[in-house]
Amino acid sequence: MPNKSTDENRFLRWLRQDWRKYHPENLPLHTQLITLFLLIGILPAILLGVMVNYTSDRIIERQVTDNTLQLIDKVNQTLDTYMEHMQSITYLISFDSGVVNFMNAALSNVATPDLNDDEHADSSLSGTSVYQLRQFLQGFTTVYPEIAGILIVNRNGEYISNELYARNPQQRLTRETWYREAVANKGLFTIVGHPSGRNVTSHTNYLDSEVISVARALYDPHTGNMRGVVLIDLKLRVIAQAAKDVRLGKTGYLMVTDAKGQPIYSPKGPFEQSVPARLASSLTSAQQDVFTSEMQGQQLQFVYTTSDYTGWKTVGVFRLSESVAESRTIRFYVVIFLFIVCFAGLTASYGLARSISQPIHRLSALMQKAEAGDMTARYMSSRRDEVGMLGRSFNRMIIEIRNLLRLNRRQERQKREAELRSLQAHIRPHFLYNTLDTIQWMARKKGAEDISQLVDSLSKLFRIGLSGGSDIITLHEEEQHIRSYLQIQQTRYRDRLHYTLDIPAHLQGVYVIKLLLQPLVENAIYHGIRARRGPGMITVRAEQQEEMLIYTVTDDGAGITEERLAELQQQLEHPLDTLGSRGPEPSGSYGLLNIQARIHLAYGTRYGLTLQRGEQGGAIVTVTQPLLRQFPPHTIRQEEDDNE
Repeated sequence: MPNKSTDENRFLRWLRQDWRKYHPENLPLHTQLITLFLLIGILPAILLGVMVNYTSDRIIERQVTDNTLQLIDKVNQTLDTYMEHMQSITYLISFDSGVVNFMNAALSNVATPDLNDDEHADSSLSGTSVYQLRQFLQGFTTVYPEIAGILIVNRNGEYISNELYARNPQQRLTRETWYREAVANKGLFTIVGHPSGRNVTSHTNYLDSEVISVARALYDPHTGNMRGVVLIDLKLRVIAQAAKDVRLGKTGYLMVTDAKGQPIYSPKGPFEQSVPARLASSLTSAQQDVFTSEMQGQQLQFVYTTSDYTGWKTVGVFRLSESVAESRTIRFYVVIFLFIVCFAGLTASYGLARSISQPIHRLSALMQKAEAGDMTARYMSSRRDEVGMLGRSFNRMIIEIRNLLRLNRRQERQKREAELRSLQAHIRPHFLYNTLDTIQWMARKKGAEDISQLVDSLSKLFRIGLSGGSDIITLHEEEQHIRSYLQIQQTRYRDRLHYTLDIPAHLQGVYVIKLLLQPLVENAIYHGIRARRGPGMITVRAEQQEEMLIYTVTDDGAGITEERLAELQQQLEHPLDTLGSRGPEPSGSYGLLNIQARIHLAYGTRYGLTLQRGEQGGAIVTVTQPLLRQFPPHTIRQEEDDNE
């Protein structure tokens, strides 16, 4: 059992992996597009062709059935007309005075009731009357050649006819089946059908299958007594002429059956022996119907309609394959149409898919070259669609990447130069510290406290500026550095310079980039306080806004012009480019640009320096950086790049 379970799991895993290859996401774009176009274009055409083929088959089949029913109705009308004529003849015969006299005559010689023989003519019915009756009946056969013979029988069994006679004169005709059927119908027109085993024949010796017999009982209109029966034999060729001229397809034909399905007329054909037996078991009492049956390995369709007058069923018989010959022609054209549509669809799908996928493949190859380091790759095309837009965006991206790489190399070069200058500035720093301590000790020994304080401030300034080579210090150390610098400058400018430092205690421990405030304060002194008349005030303030640390350096000096402010703001947008174009030596706005560049390199362009004019004169410089309560192992700029 474990082996069986393992095999099943292995098979299911293989099946999932095998089918996963054919998932649309794993197929080439060219294959996906062709498949999509085929589903959108060719599949509806195939479905339409199938629907057209199915609909045309149903329409043609219905039209064939309707046309067959119309032909059958016309044949039925013809047959009904013949039967109506026969019924009219029975009425004409019943109204004839000679026939009435014959019906009312009481012949003395009952044993020989054949009035066709003049020797046995009744005295009550002269030979002249018999001759006249024969001539009267002969007139009907002359006018209606479809009549094979007419026989009149009274209730005593005596008969008279122009063509028919009894085979056995001793056997009374009143015992015949057709006679009893006519009497049972009480004066209604009765269609007997093919005669079978009757005691009546004709001088022409028609076979029973060559005639159709009809009969009607004659009644006395005054007394209501039955007088006798009129029998008329109708030639079958009349029915044959009405039906044989109708052709259903190549081999189809019409046949006529009675109400029970027994054949009245059936032409000779390939299914002559099988059809009547099948019809006898399949015909129903419905007025009309259509059904299909298999005979001798072929599908035959039967369509029949029942005559309201005779009760006969006229049946159309034809091969089902012949009825759908036209539908096969339509199917052929539908197949040709589908072939053309499929061929055109495949060609169009392949061309359209190629026109879309090939530029994308070419663009993908260019991206792989760019990924390998080839920044000279360019997409060359005049397309105006989405693929062309994507190619032009790729070109702009490559140009931007090249610019960024060039900028990065320049930044790395500037960083190395700055590191070199920093290393040069750190040469023997302890010698400088010891020298300043010696000067401070000598000044105190001489009683020059002001010189001692000045040297102490200068020593702190250098010590914090060097800070062991670290670029990150606490805000408290930055405050000591700027305070020492201001004390030195206040010694120089005396009462012309006043300052205020507003650094909250809870921000003393946050980490900042060193030497950010000193260049700003220096600019405030040299370009603001020194240029004005009278004393000036410099305010340095630090505050927290959400997760940002904000410095503000404000002075009430001479201020800055609009033109100079616009120029500085433009330079501050791209500090590295401006520094690179001006060289490494400080001049003019180098301090502001240096601070802006250091902040951008450390924290990104989201932070930095902004410059504006004060409302009462002077200038306001604002610096923003992230709030760092722990010493950062790496710069924020590097972390942002990694996240991106």
